[in-house]
Amino acid sequence: MHHNISLITTIAAALGFGLIFGMIAVRFKLPALVGYLAAGIVIGPATPGFVADVVLAGQLAEIGVMLLMFGVGLHFSLDDLMEVRGIALPGAVLQIGAATGMGIGMASLWGWSLGAGLVFGLALSVASTVVLLRALEDLGILDSINGRIAVGWLVVEDLVTVLMLVMLPALAGILGGATGDSAAAGTNIWKTLAITLGQVAAFIVFMLVVGRKLFPWFLWRVARTGSRELFTLAVVATAVGIAYGSSELFGVSFALGAFFAGMVLRESPLSHRAAEESLPLRDAFSVLFFVSVGMLADPMVLVESPLRVLAVVGVIMFGKSLVAFALVIALRYPLNTALTVSASLAQIGEFSFILAALGMSLGLLPKEGQSLILAGAIISIALNPLLFKTIEPLQRWLRSKSDAARKLERSTDPLAELPMSVPQERLSGQVVLVGYGRVGRMIADALMAQGVHIVVAEQNRELVDQLRRRDIAAVVGNAAEPAVLIQAHIARAALLVIATPDTFHVRAMIETARALNPGIRTLVRTHNEEEAELLRKETGSQVFVGERELARSMAEQISVDLAAVKPGHGGH
Repeated sequence: MHHNISLITTIAAALGFGLIFGMIAVRFKLPALVGYLAAGIVIGPATPGFVADVVLAGQLAEIGVMLLMFGVGLHFSLDDLMEVRGIALPGAVLQIGAATGMGIGMASLWGWSLGAGLVFGLALSVASTVVLLRALEDLGILDSINGRIAVGWLVVEDLVTVLMLVMLPALAGILGGATGDSAAAGTNIWKTLAITLGQVAAFIVFMLVVGRKLFPWFLWRVARTGSRELFTLAVVATAVGIAYGSSELFGVSFALGAFFAGMVLRESPLSHRAAEESLPLRDAFSVLFFVSVGMLADPMVLVESPLRVLAVVGVIMFGKSLVAFALVIALRYPLNTALTVSASLAQIGEFSFILAALGMSLGLLPKEGQSLILAGAIISIALNPLLFKTIEPLQRWLRSKSDAARKLERSTDPLAELPMSVPQERLSGQVVLVGYGRVGRMIADALMAQGVHIVVAEQNRELVDQLRRRDIAAVVGNAAEPAVLIQAHIARAALLVIATPDTFHVRAMIETARALNPGIRTLVRTHNEEEAELLRKETGSQVFVGERELARSMAEQISVDLAAVKPGHGGH
């Protein structure tokens, strides 16, 4: 009887130990993910005591990968990516190239093959979206322009990785993998690549043409039954079914299939509900995935080759970050954005493990490579929150110590100054609007329709560029910096309207505005009641809370409608 329950034993051990170590990690202010990896090491074959079934754990991990990738697909928004494409696309591609080069360099020093170096470098080059989203949420900057750039950058990394997951099996022979002999592979390489890319293209076309219509329609049908469990089942069955079907029919990886399943479901109006309902299951299986990754690692690597571990952590936390820092500065973004993006990339996670597992299965990556990647991941994820905490002090120190850093704040930036062509009468009694996101856009349109002059202060360079082409006065920069509000002529403005969701810098903006224009009125948007109360008390501004304003508008409309229905009020 006993040997038939290895699946139950493995799941029980993985979830149980994952819970215990996850709680310990959270107690030490680390992401729970570090605890899950540690749990895997404890129940893995590399440590004494209980050993779970590695083969079964590997299969459970595959389901974890599918659901993780499905989640990435559900949250993947082309619109968000297009907003920051000018920085995220070139930045991410160049940074992956640089980090992969560092990985190949280290691998060749250690006498590994080119294939091993390529997989190793790629695994070190891609950061974890899960870890990043957690960090940005904790800091409350997920919706800020810096947060959006960091997320967009990682989305591009994810897409490049997805492409590599597709290409590696086709390239394995020529890169010296265990599959087939390389001479034969060399002649067939173009054929193999053509077939692989053909299959992927066929799958993508199928998903975009058929999937985009079929799956949202199917979800809608299920939702109309009113059964919650059927809906959850439909979401999970879609994710796992598309992942499995795509691998059987088109020969693409489970990961790519699940990613596209999430992407096409995002088109459905039910996508939020799909994300919510599938979350508990995604979480449970992603725990199994991280635990199984831990089981494959050998903690002895820390003792046997500590210098190699240090080199790996150095590339992840400093090599990659310095490249990213230089790229963001070169693309003319401010110091703060450069530091935020650098800190965001200074870790590796789920995709690195998926790449490493693929590299091992293709016979490209040596066992030690996987252990080094894992050690690098655990150490970098553990230290990553500390890096975010150093952004502000580091920025202050750089500004005080170096003229170059102050120049990096972009005083010479053409977009940071209003063009001379803006007529002076538009810069007196105008409304200074901070933030041109969804809310800012509506406010701007409404004001301009009434003939009110506005000056927009926005951190996204591409938006400022677009606004100027439409002959709307706009400056780029963080309005918490006095220089930005001075450029917006705040001294002669009638109103300051803060429409950005980033409440972190609101007080600084209001203080600067009042110092330059003591009589100015200020309107602020915020997300929660507590923050609204504090802002009202501290700044005396008019504060608008999203939900409350929505309720008030609806209530007013209801009164209007009721008045119209009552007899004597023109009712029918």
